[in-house]
Formats: sequence, structure tokens, C-alpha cells
Amino acid sequence: MADHDLTGFDRGTFTHDGITRRILRRGAGPAVIVMAEIPGITPRVLEFAERVAAIGCTAVLPVLFGTPGRDADPAHRGRLNSGLYTASSLWKVCVSREFTLLATGKSSPVVTWLRALAAHEHQRCGGPGVGAVGMCITGGFALAMAADERLVAPVLSQPSLPLALTKSRAGGIDISAEDLAAVRGRCERDGLRVMALRFRGDRLVPGDRFAFLRRELGDAFTAVELDDSAANPDAALPPHSVLTEHLIDEPGQPTRAALDEVLDLFRTRLLEQQRGTAAETPTTPGGA
Repeated sequence: MADHDLTGFDRGTFTHDGITRRILRRGAGPAVIVMAEIPGITPRVLEFAERVAAIGCTAVLPVLFGTPGRDADPAHRGRLNSGLYTASSLWKVCVSREFTLLATGKSSPVVTWLRALAAHEHQRCGGPGVGAVGMCITGGFALAMAADERLVAPVLSQPSLPLALTKSRAGGIDISAEDLAAVRGRCERDGLRVMALRFRGDRLVPGDRFAFLRRELGDAFTAVELDDSAANPDAALPPHSVLTEHLIDEPGQPTRAALDEVLDLFRTRLLEQQRGTAAETPTTPGGA
């Protein structure tokens, strides 16, 4: 796959608390914040955003690292160039104070900026709330963002933080106790549902992490766990990226079913509720 020239995506910026980042947008309707995995907003991530827009939502992609549209597949770039690009993106994350890679019981500081972006996009796009998809190192961001009541459809795709270097880190996720309590309260009070996806053999996303989420969120947690054999065999890396690099986009494939389940969550929580709210709005007599 060649580099994506970003045709079809509007470009802009968003500033909060003195921090300005670039934003890509596509579509119309309630917003879904799409947070890319390392090394950045690849053509596969943009394809996922296009699917989100196609169902009637606005896909909003903040540029947190990497070069938007750049293809990082070694088969197209060569292993050396691909490796250097990925390492460069990862290094920027490692040295940034905005990302918490190892600490347990802590939300990354960038989540505050992402919540502000979600609030801005909710006001801009309307609807009952905002959806969010985090992938790999941004996976847990979608969970921490859900402490804000405007986030109504959080999806954690292969949430990989904190890095599972110890048993305690493998059995947790990058969210503060305060934010987790807020999310748990929303699940109990408002019927919030949290979806997460992983390949069972993915060492970056250990089963203990999903067990932790089941304990904390109960029936509000939906786990989509796939056998490694379901991953696209042509991908350069071992099974990891459920919605992008390891997706087999064909009917009947488990990864395609997982993608459809994510899109159905957005339809139910964002689009159907929006239509239901509109239908319940009374009409003023006489058309006044």
C-alpha cells in the first residue's frame, strides 16, 4: 500500500491549554475520535476512519505522533526504512511527558487534551455524545476519556499500556483510580458499555489486562478476543492490530466481524440514539 495523500480528509488544528495539534476529519454526524497506534496515522488507520465516516459519523483523527498518511509496511518501505520510522515515532512517545508508558494506576496527561477535543467535537458535530477508538499505546486513552459523560462509546483496540514488563503491569491498564471510579459509576448509573479487542497470543495485551477490566466493569465490559490464526497472515508483525494491519476485510472473517461489532456500537450509541432523541422532540402547534 502506497502513502495516502489525505484526499477526502479535512485538515485543521485544535488547541487546548496552550497545546496545539493537527487534526484530520472526514464525514458528518456525531464525532468519533480515532487515535492511531505506533507509528502513526497509516493508510490502514485512514481506511478505518473512512469506515467510521461511511456509517454516518465524523471521524476525527488527532496527530499524536508520526506522519499522517505514511505507509510503514516493510514490504513497501523496506525493513530498514520502516524500522527507522517506527523507532522515531516510538522515541518521541518515550521522551514525551504526555504519555505514561510504565506507571500503573495513572492516566496519561494527553488524556486531558483528548477530552477537551472530544468536548469541542461534540459541540461542533452534535449528537448524543462522542465515540472514541484507541489503538495499541492509545488504547487505554479511550477508557480514561470515558470519565467525561460526553464520551458514550469507548473502544479499546489492543490496549498496550502500561507495558507488561511485570505481573502487576500486565494486570492493569493506564487509567487513574479516580478516572476508573468515574467510568465504573457511569457503567452502573448510565448503562455505559466499554468494548475492548485483542488477539489471544498478543504479549503486548495480556489476558490479565482483560481480566482486570472484567472485574472492574462487570457486565458493562465487552471483550472481543480472537485466535491468532484469525489475523492477516500477510502482515509484517505478529497478530496485534485487530482493526488495521491484521484485519482480513472479508465477510465471514473473525477480524471483519470484530470491525462490524465496533461499527455497530457507534450506530447504537451515537446514530440510533440521535434519531430516537429527534423523534421524541415535540412539534410546536401551528409550526411556530
